[in-house]
Amino acid sequence: MFRILCLVLVFSVVNSGCNNQVECREVEELIDIPYGNVQVAAYYFPNWGPAEESEWKILQEAKPQFEGHLQPKVPLWGYENENDPIVMAKKIDAAADNGIDAFIFDWYYYDDGSNALLDTEFWDGRKYLYQALESGYLNAPNNNKVKFAVMWCNHDLGSVVKGAVKPETFEGLMDYVIEKYFKHPSCWKIDGCPYFSIYQINTFLETYEGDYSKAATAIELFRTKVKAAGFPDLHLNAVLFGLGGGIMNNAVEKLKINSTTSYVWIHHNALPDFPSTDYSKASDAYFKSVEYGGGANGLESPARNIPVPYHLNVSMGWDPSPRCKNASDWMNRRDYPFGPVIVKNTPYLFKKALAKAKSLTLLKPENERIITINSWNEWGEGSFLEPEEKYGWGYLEAVKAVFRNK
Repeated sequence: MFRILCLVLVFSVVNSGCNNQVECREVEELIDIPYGNVQVAAYYFPNWGPAEESEWKILQEAKPQFEGHLQPKVPLWGYENENDPIVMAKKIDAAADNGIDAFIFDWYYYDDGSNALLDTEFWDGRKYLYQALESGYLNAPNNNKVKFAVMWCNHDLGSVVKGAVKPETFEGLMDYVIEKYFKHPSCWKIDGCPYFSIYQINTFLETYEGDYSKAATAIELFRTKVKAAGFPDLHLNAVLFGLGGGIMNNAVEKLKINSTTSYVWIHHNALPDFPSTDYSKASDAYFKSVEYGGGANGLESPARNIPVPYHLNVSMGWDPSPRCKNASDWMNRRDYPFGPVIVKNTPYLFKKALAKAKSLTLLKPENERIITINSWNEWGEGSFLEPEEKYGWGYLEAVKAVFRNK
C-alpha cells in the first residue's frame, strides 16, 4: 500500500460562501492507495469552442444561486477554443502527465436532415459537436499520448431531434466510426477490440421498435464490419443509464454487450439535500449502490449481478446551474438543469473516491480494470478535471497520485 500524507491543518479564506470568514477544515485522514495498474478513461464533453458560440458564454455569466454557491467556475487556461489542435495538444499533455489513459468523447449522430432544426454551424449533416474530436484531437501532434473512443450520445435534443434514429442511419454510423475512428492509431481498444459506447440502450432499441432480435442483427452487422476492417471484434460498452427497468438482462444477452459503466453518479442516486448535497454523501450513496443495490438506472441490484463487467465511475461533482441562465425561479424548480448541486467536492475527497474505486477495481481480472471519470470538462455541469481558479490543478493531481504509483 502507498499512502498519501495529508496531515495538514488548513486555514484558508473563503472568497465565496461562509460570509468571507476564515474556514478551518479538519485534519484530513491518510488515504490508502493500492499499487497496481488500472486504465483511466475520462469523459470529454465537446462544447467549448469559440467563446461566443459555445457554452463558455453561459459559464462566464453564471451567478451563485444560494449562499456559499461557488459560481462562476473559472478555468485557469481561460476560455480557449478546443477545436484548435494546439489547444487540444495542451489538454492531451496535461491528461497524459496526470494519469488519464483515454478520452471518451461525447459523440452525437442523428438522422440526415435533423441539422435543419439546429444551428448549422455545429453540424455537418448528421454529426453534432464533433469539431473538438475531428478538428482538435485528431489533428493534435501528440494524440498518441492519450487514446480516444466515442460514446454515442443517442438522446433526444429538445423535443424535435430524436435519438432513436432510422436503421439505415445506424448502419451509416457503423461505416463512419470504423473508417474515421477505429482505424486511427490512437483509437482505444480493449483486447485489441475498438471501444464503442452507447449512452442509452433503451433509445437504441426504439430504432427497432423494441424488437431485440432486429437490434441484435444490427449489432452483429456492426461486429462483422469491424472484423472485416481487421479487428478481432467490437468492444460494445453500454452506459447503465439506458439499462434500467428490466432491460438489463435481455439487452446484455441478445446484443452481446461486452461491458457496462456509468456516466455520472447522479444517474443512480438523486441528491437528497436541496439546494446542495455534500460530496461525501453522494460518494457514499454511489458506492453503497454498487455493493448492495438500491440505486436507479441499472444499480437497483448490486453491480456484481450485472452479467458482464461493470467499470466503476468516479464523478468529480455536479452543478448544472450555469445552464439555468440565472433564472429567477431557480430555487423553486427541480427539473434538469435545475435541482440540487454537489458542494464540498474538494480534491482530497475526490482523491478518496478514486482510491476506493481503484481498490475495488484491482479485485477484477486484469482486462477488466477500467475506471471512468466524469469528467474532463463538463464545466456546464460542474464536473471537470481541467485546472480552475479555486483548486488549481488539484483534481488532476488527485488522479495522478492515485493512478501513477504503479
